[in-house]
Amino acid sequence: MGRQDKKGVFVALGEVCGKSAPPGRRAHQDCGDIGLKIGRDGIWCYQNSAIGRKPLVKLFASVLRREDDGQYYLVTPAEKVLVHVEDAPFLAVEMTIVGRGKQQRLAFRTNLDDVVEAGPKHPLTFRPEKSGSFTPFVLVRDKLKARLTRPVYYELVAVAVNEGKGEKRELGVWSGGTFFPFPVPPASRKS
Repeated sequence: MGRQDKKGVFVALGEVCGKSAPPGRRAHQDCGDIGLKIGRDGIWCYQNSAIGRKPLVKLFASVLRREDDGQYYLVTPAEKVLVHVEDAPFLAVEMTIVGRGKQQRLAFRTNLDDVVEAGPKHPLTFRPEKSGSFTPFVLVRDKLKARLTRPVYYELVAVAVNEGKGEKRELGVWSGGTFFPFPVPPASRKS
């Protein structure tokens, strides 16, 4: 696929869609909903057909943005296309642990081979679930997060430590000099 710059994204998308990008578009012309979706499993689809070319998906992901309206878009200097995201745009599929305790560093590799180290610039966040458990995420860039896959979630829990004293003790993990406490299940909270 020739040049892989941001102008080439919609040319590539046009190839997937079977049409070419019209010339002379103004900045961020909204192309609307053309049927792009990122499934909970991290698979990118166009009109319910998986996009199987990883380099193409990586190219699309390079211009993926989450805007203030909470929606996801592919954005180039010329065009903008809506992308439906079922859960998170990326999956954290591998975790590397370096060090221990407060000096510990946790690095996560995404399904698209981005690597980020959890810390102040790439915080871990947790979505509490009805079951009393939680779903962990790591910020990849801007407002784009990766959901930790189940095996990585288990690895994360395995390196958890209790921090604090007395009733202020929290279970969580250290990375990049920051402590990330796990959410407390509602049944465990003291009234």
